[in-house]
Amino acid sequence: MTNHWIDIRNADCIMIIGSNAAENHPLSFKWVTRAMERGARLIHVDPRFTRTSSKADIYAPLRSGTDIAFIGGMINYILNDMEQNPENYNMEYIKQYTNAAFVVNAGFTFEDGLFGEVSDGKYTAAAKKTWKYADTETPATDPALKDPDSVFQLLKKHYSRYDVDTVCNITGTPKDIYMDVCRTFCATGQKGKAGTIMYAMGTTQHTYGTQNVRSYAILQLLLGNMGVAGGGINALRGTSNVQGSTDMCLLSHILPGYLAVPQEVDTDLETYLKRACPSTITPQGLTGDKSANWWSNYKKYVVSLLKAWYGDAATGGNDFCFNYLPKCDPSVNYTHIGMFEAMGEDKIRGLWVWGQNPASGGPNSNGEREALGNLDWLVVADIWMNETSEFWQRPGVNSPDIKTEVFVLPAACSYEKEGSISNSGRWVQWRYKAVEPPGESLPDLEIMNLIMLKLKELYQADSSAPQAEAITSLDWNYGVHITADAVAREINGYDLTIGKLAESFGNLKDDGTTSSGNWLYCNMFTEADGNKAKRRNTVDSHPNQIGLYSDWTWCWPLNRRIIYNRASVDLDGVPWDKEHPVILNYNPVTKWQGDVPDGGWPPISQAKEGEKYLPFIMKPEGVARLWGYDRADGPVPEVYEPWESPLDKNLMSGTRNNPCAFIGKYRNEHSSSDRYPYVGTTYRCTEHWQTGIMTRSLPWLVELMPEMYVEMDEELAAEKGIKSGDSVIVSNARGEIKAVAVVTRRFQPLKVGGKDIHHIGILNHWGYSGMAKGDSGNILTPHVGDANTTIPEYKTFLCNVRSAR
Repeated sequence: MTNHWIDIRNADCIMIIGSNAAENHPLSFKWVTRAMERGARLIHVDPRFTRTSSKADIYAPLRSGTDIAFIGGMINYILNDMEQNPENYNMEYIKQYTNAAFVVNAGFTFEDGLFGEVSDGKYTAAAKKTWKYADTETPATDPALKDPDSVFQLLKKHYSRYDVDTVCNITGTPKDIYMDVCRTFCATGQKGKAGTIMYAMGTTQHTYGTQNVRSYAILQLLLGNMGVAGGGINALRGTSNVQGSTDMCLLSHILPGYLAVPQEVDTDLETYLKRACPSTITPQGLTGDKSANWWSNYKKYVVSLLKAWYGDAATGGNDFCFNYLPKCDPSVNYTHIGMFEAMGEDKIRGLWVWGQNPASGGPNSNGEREALGNLDWLVVADIWMNETSEFWQRPGVNSPDIKTEVFVLPAACSYEKEGSISNSGRWVQWRYKAVEPPGESLPDLEIMNLIMLKLKELYQADSSAPQAEAITSLDWNYGVHITADAVAREINGYDLTIGKLAESFGNLKDDGTTSSGNWLYCNMFTEADGNKAKRRNTVDSHPNQIGLYSDWTWCWPLNRRIIYNRASVDLDGVPWDKEHPVILNYNPVTKWQGDVPDGGWPPISQAKEGEKYLPFIMKPEGVARLWGYDRADGPVPEVYEPWESPLDKNLMSGTRNNPCAFIGKYRNEHSSSDRYPYVGTTYRCTEHWQTGIMTRSLPWLVELMPEMYVEMDEELAAEKGIKSGDSVIVSNARGEIKAVAVVTRRFQPLKVGGKDIHHIGILNHWGYSGMAKGDSGNILTPHVGDANTTIPEYKTFLCNVRSAR
């Protein structure tokens, strides 16, 4: 989240899209309700009418997978209205704090859904070059926003195609409702107003999920809603520590603190830095004249990370052990889908699975179960036996035919261990152990520690082992009984010259005199204050008490509760919103009041020439990007159909699917709309959690929701002769599932491209293990992923339904 949970109460309008927050994130809805009590309006955009919809002022149905069309039409509405009624928008914000005025390469082209030439599923280097600014180092700007090659004019041209008729023909949203959404949310573009967007997996789990989020960013920037109280783009994380695990490099493309993974071409540290560290871009013609380009500190963070990992072994003479790190092949996909594709091709011999259940939760579950059978060994660490640990004895297989050796490590649940969780709002909160874990169960941290100690012992005993020094040189000094406290201190890092905890990432060095396991978390654990994640002060010390609660736990970075908050004030440092200022009252001596500023510099108009720092400090050019040229599939979002679509063409262009989407090949049969005409989409119910491992073995929750079910609208059910409570078969080219039918008005047919589109809602909590058993909805989901992240397209696929009688 750019903002945080409590801040939702400051919004004047809230749009929840791709999320059923009332049921799946009920705490967030506390703050939605507070906002509504003070007059805020709630918009809910979703294919299904849910409990969130029931509380909304406006419910807008849409076909699953059509967010880009929906939001694109809103962007078009703003761009047209902005020219006619500029007084309704924060034009100073748009011109000075975004790249709207930047002049783009004159060679840029867009034709029939494509941003240039595509080769082997990727845009060519020549095409991507044209997406950049005309001058990539000191780009020219046109604050009047009239230059035909300016970002603003290119946006106008691109989104002019997103008229209301076209948008509603694609999304299925009734026009009157859609226009009400546009008018209501876009009213937050006025100075002093704020609108927030709350989204979840309904947004991201598509072959263009990244561009869905990009469309939200463009919308919010045009409305001046980034960096302000009650604004932002707020991802509702699916579990309590998804944010923390991402910060600590759970994903395959990053190191801790969102540093890039080394690639094969990175022969040394300097080569890596030249590739990964963005060069500063200094725009010409804006009032602000300097970009902080905070990523220019890349070397400090990488070297401090290597010092945390390798200690005294990391020196300037050996590049701080940089070449001990594994190097990735950029042509290989290392994500979840890519990994299982490789398993299916016999390229991977062993797999560790920690707190995850791909045999039920992975896309195309039948294919992923088959791929597990190609392994020599599999280690599963979990609190219950699950579908992955028991894949070898699943229904329909002959267990002796599966040669994979499976090891199960009993783990501790969250109440049986101590440590931190980082919530959606980036608040790092310490949790204490309530009870001892049962039997031989151990916390993950202790399991990993024992394994690492054994690995070091084995490598030290075999000097001929490949890459032995990468293991033996590790500064793994926790002893047999590791503690979360010790790890938290290492993550924060040290000033190695004095042996004291580092005070801030601003003090990290690139000469090997500091360490930090994650630069973003540096300042969480200090000599003066100890572990700040343990703080529980319930007083809001902000001058206007806008809900920051800055002494309740700690938030990265540097306890900043709303990021990019220097965009919440004008060039003179005056808050746009006088009632809910984030930072305020700059004084050369006392600096800013309120939140920790995103850079403590003076307001732009008060600063010296050459020191007028622009507010978006993580961007090389210092301003936010309406035009995002570093994405894989284009500088702005464009409408494409899902990999499996009920339409035979894209109603916006001649390019049907995202040309850069990842399309798996292993047991990934494509479902055609003639045989499978209905749109399947997966989601959760309140009573179960994820793949059900923690809930389907609890008798009281099983009693509340005992069986796998699917939802469908009344018209489709009548056509198929299905009644609520009937047993049905939902099928597609990848398999079929059996479930109980729930016939409901929560789904309604949508008119799209002249035809009626029906959705079938499919739960993803069940499997063949545990107390309550049933088919996993992910048997039906495809092995395809987003062009930038490869997150699976769980939310849109084709299927059919029939009675099981």
